[in-house]
Amino acid sequence: MFRVSTNMPNDDMQYRLRRKEADISAMQAKIANQSRIRELRDDPIAASHAVRYASVITRLERYEKNTLDAREHYEFADGYLRQANDIMQRVRELAVQGANGIYTREDTAKMGVEVNELLKELASIANATGKDGKYLFAGDKAFTMPFRIVEGTVNGLGGEAPVRVEYRGAGAERRIEIDGGAYSALDIGGGEAFWAERMIVASSSDASDYSVPAETSFFIDGIEIPVNAGDNARAIAAKINDSAAPVKAYIDPETRGIVVEGTDPHLIRMEDAAGDPDGEGGRVLQDLGLIRGNSEQGAPNWHAGARVSGGSLFDTVISLRDAMLNGDQLFIGGQGLGGLDQAMGNLETRIADLGSRAERVEATRWRINMEIPRVTESLSREAGLDLASASVEFNMMDMAHRAALQTAARIIPPTLLDFLR
Repeated sequence: MFRVSTNMPNDDMQYRLRRKEADISAMQAKIANQSRIRELRDDPIAASHAVRYASVITRLERYEKNTLDAREHYEFADGYLRQANDIMQRVRELAVQGANGIYTREDTAKMGVEVNELLKELASIANATGKDGKYLFAGDKAFTMPFRIVEGTVNGLGGEAPVRVEYRGAGAERRIEIDGGAYSALDIGGGEAFWAERMIVASSSDASDYSVPAETSFFIDGIEIPVNAGDNARAIAAKINDSAAPVKAYIDPETRGIVVEGTDPHLIRMEDAAGDPDGEGGRVLQDLGLIRGNSEQGAPNWHAGARVSGGSLFDTVISLRDAMLNGDQLFIGGQGLGGLDQAMGNLETRIADLGSRAERVEATRWRINMEIPRVTESLSREAGLDLASASVEFNMMDMAHRAALQTAARIIPPTLLDFLR
């Protein structure tokens, strides 16, 4: 015989009601989150797809923000480079006038005074900062002022005037990820943008008998070049030429020293890798007579015996200014104008390079904007909630719950003992 206790109907009714309340609570949570998947067990396969789609959307949104940041950075740098190019155009106009034989020395000296002021403005542009307060042309040393003006006495000018402008920044090594595994170079270093001539660094040390004492490496323009123990100067030059560094190397047949020449106008940066504790192997460039040690300030640290040629835009303008102050029309119309044309050509090349980078990130941003809605649609298809159906189902569950409460109240009315418990 099946025995029914006094509390069994009450307990069973409460259990059923709690189950209904839990279902109603779960439906409310789904409506609030606008997702039909509240727990993995609701739909394991759809949940795995939804997690993957959500991850993709997060990454795409990050890439979209990176493209916007990169585009703004390029716009800032492009604007300053165009200003520098306009100033250089004015300097060139003065040089053309100064090379004309109808002007006296006093006239060219007055032109030199204007060139001196334009030189100061060029230095200000080269030390410009972006909206985030970082220097635009300092490379990856974004908080270091890239160009330091050295002032001194200049004949024909009253007071202190710039006699040298030194680059203290680094190479343009910062990159920003604009897509999965795709990067865009963010910076353009001052050693690239504000240079006029291709540099040549020639060692005067005879490297005929040199060989690398131990396996090591060195860096040229941020590119690591490994060398093996026993490599001679010709092998080192060949490895430099095979690297991605924008330079070429060869052995001078007269001095038998190694020569490193830039393939485009830029400041060549050289650095030895750290050697072992005994100091062996980490002095290749020093032993070859190219540098005298690694520089901690970012400035060139050429060996005292090395012959270095190929100056910056500022060197060109300073030489032109001095020639104007001295009335040297032959220099103004020859080397002066030639140097200006080289500097302006390099500036225009760098401006075009920035424009190409901006076009690329804009194309990437456009593509990402097309991908985000598609992935969002896939996420909605897997985990999205049909609010109309959910509302109907919620109302049905609520009505069933209310009816169950009313039925329970009729079947199991409260007694005095219920209030005394």
